[in-house]
Amino acid sequence: AKEKKRHMGDTKHFCPVSLKENFVLYPGLYEHAAKYQEKIYYFSTSEYRDKFLKNPEEYVAHNEPIQAPPLRVCLLGTHGAGKTTCARQIADKLGIFHIQFEEYLQELILPKTKEKVGPDFDGEPEEDDNKMTILSQELDNFSQTMAKTEAEKSKQEVELTDEEKAIKANLMDNEALPPEVLDNIVLDWWRKEPFRSTGFILDGFPRTLDEAQYLSERGLCPDVAVYIQVEESDVLDRLFPPRLKEWKERQYRKMENKKKLKDLKAKIRV
Repeated sequence: AKEKKRHMGDTKHFCPVSLKENFVLYPGLYEHAAKYQEKIYYFSTSEYRDKFLKNPEEYVAHNEPIQAPPLRVCLLGTHGAGKTTCARQIADKLGIFHIQFEEYLQELILPKTKEKVGPDFDGEPEEDDNKMTILSQELDNFSQTMAKTEAEKSKQEVELTDEEKAIKANLMDNEALPPEVLDNIVLDWWRKEPFRSTGFILDGFPRTLDEAQYLSERGLCPDVAVYIQVEESDVLDRLFPPRLKEWKERQYRKMENKKKLKDLKAKIRV
């Protein structure tokens, strides 16, 4: 074992081409090994092995050791497990970026949707609010032309691109994000500054097998993947109190709106 270790290449069991070109520590495979200057190098694909052999000096260490990429962590777990709380603490301690994946998706479409979308943000329909709006319009005598203009303006503001529609469908109905949409979002965290040289903890991604396969196919390897496993009762203890508070506040607003609705109706009769 010691003999083998002494003769391994500069990047040990990681692919030197992936490291040089993508700044990623991608494990090499035994079947894609090659020998150069009495050292064994392992490659992630046969194409990368061939690329190395054409110009090996481009991928080996010279005067200084090859620089390793920064830490990249994927933090996984069920909703309510405490991923975001842990991720913030780890990011602060290690001096790396914290990326909350679904929050990032929300921010991408928020300029057009005007509010966050998805099951966590869908409140009960406020019927009284709708009635009050109609009555208020009657009371203020809004013209039909102005209402039509406002409706058209509102329609223009919420017109989404195909990518934004895919993101919204993912947030609302868990529809899979196409690879081309993920390319526009995820690749930058591995390949562009300031993430490339600083590192990050990616909170809540990958969420599905397809997303994990996407990372593998793109050669985007996290250094660590951590799954937070908690008891169901602990999740309920975390999530139930704020949901109950929201429900109580919604009931209070409904009662207040009913009072206002009654007053508006009385004004219209007068």
